[in-house]
Amino acid sequence: MPLSDDQNSDSDSSRLSESTVSSSDTEYSSQSFNSDSSSKPSSPASSPPKVITFDELMAATRNLSNWTLAHEIAVNANFCIKHEDYPQNSFAGTVKQIVHKAFWDHLESELNEDPPEYKHAIKLFEEIKEILLSFLTPGANRIHNQICEVLDTDLIRQQAEHNAVDIPGLANYVINTMGKLCAPIRDNDIKQLKATDNIVELLRQIFRVLDLMKVDMANYTIKSLRPYLWHNLVDYERTKFQEILEETPSALNLTTEWIKESIEDELSSISDESSSRPGADSSSKPIISPTRVLNNGYLKLLQWDYCKTIPETLITDEVRLQELREKLNQLKVIACVSLITNNMVGAAIVDVPDFTDQLKRISLPLLEGMNKKSFDLKEALNAIGVQICSIVNKSLSERGLPTLSEEMQSNLMGQIAHVVEKNSPVCSLIDKRIQLFMRSLLALPSFQKCMPTMPGGLSVIQTEIEFLGSQYASIVNFNKKVYGPFYANILRKLLFPEAAVEKTEAETSSN
Repeated sequence: MPLSDDQNSDSDSSRLSESTVSSSDTEYSSQSFNSDSSSKPSSPASSPPKVITFDELMAATRNLSNWTLAHEIAVNANFCIKHEDYPQNSFAGTVKQIVHKAFWDHLESELNEDPPEYKHAIKLFEEIKEILLSFLTPGANRIHNQICEVLDTDLIRQQAEHNAVDIPGLANYVINTMGKLCAPIRDNDIKQLKATDNIVELLRQIFRVLDLMKVDMANYTIKSLRPYLWHNLVDYERTKFQEILEETPSALNLTTEWIKESIEDELSSISDESSSRPGADSSSKPIISPTRVLNNGYLKLLQWDYCKTIPETLITDEVRLQELREKLNQLKVIACVSLITNNMVGAAIVDVPDFTDQLKRISLPLLEGMNKKSFDLKEALNAIGVQICSIVNKSLSERGLPTLSEEMQSNLMGQIAHVVEKNSPVCSLIDKRIQLFMRSLLALPSFQKCMPTMPGGLSVIQTEIEFLGSQYASIVNFNKKVYGPFYANILRKLLFPEAAVEKTEAETSSN
């Protein structure tokens, strides 16, 4: 897996990459986006439109697979390969079961012949030998030689010709060798192998355990590779994406549209601010911060409709971003419910022990899967409202106080159910405060560990939102490091089109 060392990037690329740890925008001048970057290996090279052949498409697909897999291994500590089989009641599972049974039945009939036929059994031991050798690390010469000597198929064939082959003895050696090479989690499987008497069933189970050991070995390799991948991941992902871009010049189209939409939103925001200020000069050209443009784009991902295709540079983190959005939406609903409850029956819950924790324990299970189209949020909110009224009334009764009136309970549940409406002022307020917190988080230098001040109304979800915020900021900051040079080129073309045209003309005249 070719992973290169850090290389010096050009001025505009490095400036954009540095924006991940700096909130200053003074470096983003027209001049900084006009510097030549095409000759540097860490900067994205421009490619003219071309017709893509099938082979080139397949090469790009392989690059995409390697790039996605490397990213997942490096950033996901829980990533592992799992041994999965077809469900027994499925068509594929049934076919596999029939074919395997036919094979093992045939092997049993061969070994029961007089004299026994060892042709297929020898092939199995030959395959077992290759699998055992694949588990060895370089330098394990002694056990390598021993395996080759004991499982020498030429010698076994000669023994078979004279009906002198010891199949149980070979199987026993294989089991003992597997016991030396397997992970501790397979010790029980090895014990079960030693307790199996039927030689055909034993060989079948040996292959089953060897398959599990293959998965164990793959996961061990992944674990060993992870620190190396993480150390070199920025350069590796950037290089891989550049290869994809060269094979598929349109591989940044969605990313360009994403950034373009963010620029338009920023221009609209600046225009609204100018119109609200008396005496503002509307003729002057607005100054747009590239960092702010990018951060606004990243914030959009927290409300992204994942039925749409995500920008190409964020494909590797799509699942993580989608999970963050779902959890954030759950927390937003909990914050809305808490704010409504406190405003309407605050005096009644002030002495309810651990009301906040109870609210979260009630709400989170009921809000599970709320981003699915089939999810009925109104029904979930009604259930939450009923549970809250029950908790409050129980606490009031225990303290000898009158419970909530039917009218008060109805009003409380109605207000909670109103959160589902798009024009809900409470929901809009909480959403803006969550966006404010996330925006403040992205503006912090990546090395700064402290969290920004939590906006009012979010204290009920402070622990959870800070945890999600740190995950979100980590994804964003890493993404900026990898794709900073690509974003720099796109921003230069969109924000300073005149400079981009001049650069193109200069390159054309020099050629």
